[in-house]
Amino acid sequence: MNMYDAWVKALKNTEIVRSRIRGLLTDSDTIMPYIFLAESTINPGDTVVRQGEVVIQKPSLVLPPNVPQFKGFEFEEEMEGDEDSIVNFFLVRGISIPSYRYNNKTQSLDVFEGRLSKAISFYKDKLQKEENVRTGLIIGLEESWQFSILLYNCSQVLKNADHDIQKLLNDFRKKK
Repeated sequence: MNMYDAWVKALKNTEIVRSRIRGLLTDSDTIMPYIFLAESTINPGDTVVRQGEVVIQKPSLVLPPNVPQFKGFEFEEEMEGDEDSIVNFFLVRGISIPSYRYNNKTQSLDVFEGRLSKAISFYKDKLQKEENVRTGLIIGLEESWQFSILLYNCSQVLKNADHDIQKLLNDFRKKK
């Protein structure tokens, strides 16, 4: 599948079921664990479960002048591209992604025996019982998981912009 088709599919089919409650760190790296669920294309009626984390290096409102860097998203394997082509893909479309380093580390790829709706309920309940406020729960399509994870990460960065501004102002006032 080419990048454009994967991007369009991710935009149409990505849903953030449960966001992380915990804010992003402004003075160090943020580790963003996730559980991504998708209907299996190989075993109809089952659900693909991808668990991992994305490390976003030093998120803050003051962005470095470079462009985002993506590691571990397997664009070259699944979408006929590489890290440079994905950055160009976004630039050509006028999509601005914060200029951090996004390092995806997939910890497990498994199959949940049951429909997507059942898997969503199972993982929502599991995260709630564990009182896990760090892990996001995302659903999308198996073939465009990379973009779904990036959409989730960017939504979390945007969600924390007000907090980041307040923290920067408070830190500045303390130094005076």
